[in-house]
This record gives sequence, structure tokens and C-alpha cells, in this order.
Amino acid sequence: MKKLIIARENVDDSYLPSNLHPVIKQIYATRNVQDAHELNNSAATLIDFKLFKDIDKATELLINALNAQSRILIVGDFDADGATSTATLMQGLAMFGFNNLDYLVPDRFSLGYGLSPALAEQIVQINPELVITVDNGISCIAGIDILKAVGIKVLVTDHHLQGEQLPNADAIVNPNRHDCGFPSKSIAGVGVAFYLLIALRSTLREQGHFETHAMPNLADLLDIVALGTVADVVALDANNRTLVHQGLARIRSGKTRPGITALIEVANRNAARLSASDFGFSLAPRLNAAGRLDDMSLGIACLLSNDINQARRIAGELDSLNHARREIEQGMQAEAQAVLDRLAFNDDNIPDAICLYQEDWHQGVIGILAGRLKEKYHRPTVIFAGGENGEIKGSCRSIEGLHMRDLLERLNTADPHLISKFGGHAMAAGLSINEQNFNEFKNAFDTAVSAQLSEESKRCIVFTDGELPNECFTMDFAQLLKQSGPWGQQFPEPVFEHTFEVIQQRIVGEKHLKLVLKHQSGRLVDAIAFGIDVKAWPDTEARYAKVAYQLDINEFRGKFSLQLIVRELEKVH
Repeated sequence: MKKLIIARENVDDSYLPSNLHPVIKQIYATRNVQDAHELNNSAATLIDFKLFKDIDKATELLINALNAQSRILIVGDFDADGATSTATLMQGLAMFGFNNLDYLVPDRFSLGYGLSPALAEQIVQINPELVITVDNGISCIAGIDILKAVGIKVLVTDHHLQGEQLPNADAIVNPNRHDCGFPSKSIAGVGVAFYLLIALRSTLREQGHFETHAMPNLADLLDIVALGTVADVVALDANNRTLVHQGLARIRSGKTRPGITALIEVANRNAARLSASDFGFSLAPRLNAAGRLDDMSLGIACLLSNDINQARRIAGELDSLNHARREIEQGMQAEAQAVLDRLAFNDDNIPDAICLYQEDWHQGVIGILAGRLKEKYHRPTVIFAGGENGEIKGSCRSIEGLHMRDLLERLNTADPHLISKFGGHAMAAGLSINEQNFNEFKNAFDTAVSAQLSEESKRCIVFTDGELPNECFTMDFAQLLKQSGPWGQQFPEPVFEHTFEVIQQRIVGEKHLKLVLKHQSGRLVDAIAFGIDVKAWPDTEARYAKVAYQLDINEFRGKFSLQLIVRELEKVH
């Protein structure tokens, strides 16, 4: 779908500190930074844990378990947030002296998401005294009832949206339960797990526990917290930016665990120059590949490893899984594209919603496929794959202007038989339906999306921060941009626009366009456009191109040079 390159309108930035670079100052203002406090990424600015509902009940459960050395089972999830949450509690609780710790991640293909009744029956056989959920639990009513019925205590830590009722757990720590006053509603599951440890340390300190025991340095966990926060694509509000900034600072200074070092190595990244986008595009896909194709326990084992050689071996396995995942995804994408081509999609004829099902598509990859099609067509997308017992499983991705989980809830309320179960966030959700209900669901989904999406929402726009002044078209300013982050979801990395003279253009790696562009200052600069439409480019007739780009620094064999990452390319006639 053709994207429009539109510069954001300038806004008042006079309330921000005068010592900020004027371009950076305007960038912050357009991203709704309200005051200088939001730009302070020191750990001291983190929101007070006491604002979490039930945090006192949760710490009491943990202290009782510590004193009794109770058997604790952490129930995770099969994505990167679930893996990092599990690793955070496994390592964090061990720092306090908990000795009877274990974890369990449900099999994506046989058990599905969360603490399901089937998983609960397995847990009853294991017979822990306390179960702690991470990145799940808020919607696991039936599974938690099974555990409670046999006397197992349950502590839920989650960040997903609450449904009509809360589970019957002993404590529920979740910023998105209706009665919770914690203001950062976009904190990831790993962030909630980290806050639980902060609260535990504070309470134990007040009780004098550390007069006779070593006090844990929870900052050692921030590299995992930062990775999980970015991987889960939550909004980088001020609190999340602080968590990510602190984790990145530790990694860049060499204070990181072997598992993350190994993931950085296998992804060919430079730890000293690691950015939040490296988490999202290089490390997280390798970690996620374990849960998508195999068993997320492999990813958790990588994060928990204390031996660099073992961590490198596991990271190599994760890298191989990620290559396999890419091959599966490319095949599914080609099949989905063939379906869409038969529907004669073009820029003037795109339906309001995309809903596809193929029985043999891989459950672990449908979320990525949904995301790819959403990006390409800028429409809410649901992709289904075959499940078990007559059910099919779907993964949803949305666009600004449509809250996916709320839409599924409205569909479920209007017709309770249509959806077996669902959950998620505004931009991503999952659901299960009976296979025989697919066409009925598709029609209901299409109708609901059409009723809600405005014409403005359907426009695919690349918003830029305007033209970059000539004096900022430098390596020094590119470095300043990197230092002004971390950038990410709902705090987007700066994108600028300019009309360049096209000096050279060629395809590399089958689908990437390598360019040499001439800036109006006369400077020649390398540029790369990833995943270009090879039917449109290279274009030998394009003498000039309007380019939406990110200013980047390329490192090659120890040498650094200015490089543009092209976000959109438009031939100028």
C-alpha cells in the first residue's frame, strides 16, 4: 500500500529545557513529553511500587514462602515477555534465598496460552505450595479455581486487560485490573515481575531482614527487564523508557549475563553500541523463535545460564530456530499473498479488514504473518491456523484507531457462541473459535471493523520530523539522536524527510535496495531500504527521490560512517 510522507506540525516546546538541542526539543514535544522530569532516566524516577493494588498481599505471600522455604512454581508464557518474566523471578527470588524454585511454560500447541485447566491439572500433580503466574493469569479463572480447590496458593502477576471478573487468586498484581492505581498501564509483564521483587526487598528491609542476610542488587536484572519490555512492543512511556535505558546502560558497560551476551553475539550486534531497536529486531526474534517452533524453556535456559559457552550453544540453537521460523513465515506469506491477489487487492481496493484461515499454517507464526499483512495493507488483520478438537486459533494485529481486544469483547457480548476464548491488548490479541464458525466470525469481524474505522484511520502515513537542517546532517547529530532515546513503541525514533539526487541504486540480499544519495549540501551518503518492492525499484528513470529516513551510523570492520535507513521512498517526477 502506498504510504504518504507527511511532516508533523511544529508544536510549542518552550516549556522544555533550553539546553536541549532545538531539533531534539521539538522531537520530544511532538511525542507528548510534558516536562523535563520525563527525560530523566535515572532509576530514582521509577514509579512507586506501592501504587500497585495487592502488592502488600503479594509480598506477604512471598515472605511467608521464604520463611517456610515453600515449593514455588512460576508459570510463564511462550513469548519473549513470558520468558524474560520467568527468568527475572527465577533469578530474582534466588537472590533472596528462595531454594525451592521451578518454572513451567505451557506448550503452545497442546495447551495454549496461560494457566489453563489442562495445565492446572498438571500442576496439581507437581504439588507446589505457591504458584506465581507471570505475563498471564488475569483471565485464567477456571485454571486458578482448580489450584485453589486443592489448597495451592496463587499469586498472579500480569499486565493484560481484565475481563468481567477477576480470578480467585490470593493476590493479583496487574496495573490493568480496574481498581489498580499504578499509572503506567503499558508496563510489560517482565516489568510487573521486577516491581514485585522491588516491593519484596523494600518490605524485607523494613523488617530488618538484611541485617543478617545479603541484600540483592536488583539492578543486575535490568538487562532482562529491558529486553522483555521492548520485545513485548509495549508503549515506551517515561517509566518504561527508564527501565529500558537502565538495562541498555548495563549491557553497554559490559554488565550483562552470559545469555544476553550470547544472543548479542549470534545476532552480530555490538554490545557497546546496543540500542532498543536491536532488542526488538535482533534479540527478541531469536528468543521468541523457541516459543514459536519448539519450547520456550530453551529461551529461558539461555537467559538463566551462568556459563558463556553453554549460553553460546543455546543461542546458536535459538538462531537456527529463528532461521527455520523465517522460512516457514515466508512460505505462509506467499500463500496468504496468493489468496489476497485472487481478491484483486490494490491501493484503491483494500477491504477494511483482513481475515484468513488455512488449516496447515503454523500456530507459532500466525502472529508474525498477521503483523506483516497489517504493515503491508494498513488494516486490522486476523490470521487463523488449525488447532485441536474442531477449534482453530487466531492471532490479531490492529492499527491506530481500533482497539482489538475491545472489539473482540464486543463481538463476544453480541454473540457468545462465536468465540471460545480471547485476550490481549489494543494492538495485538489472540482468540480461539470453532472451525465451523470461521465464515460467521469473518463476517462479524469485517462488519465491526467497518463500523469503527474512520477514513482517516485507513490512510497509511509515514509521519516525519520534517527536514533536517544542513548542519545536523552529521555523525555527531546521529549520535546525539541515539543518546536521546530509548526510542520505541509510541515514542517513535525520529524520521526526517528530504528530496535527494539519486546517484546509485542496486539490489542487495534479494530484496534490499542500496543507494548512494546526494544531499542538497553536496554531501554523498549511503542509504539502505530494507524489504523494498523489487517491482518498483531499482528505477533507472528516478533522478530524484523524496526519502523518509532515519539518520544512522553504520559500523563496518571498525570504521564508522553516516548511513540513512530508508522508511519510505517516493520517486520525484
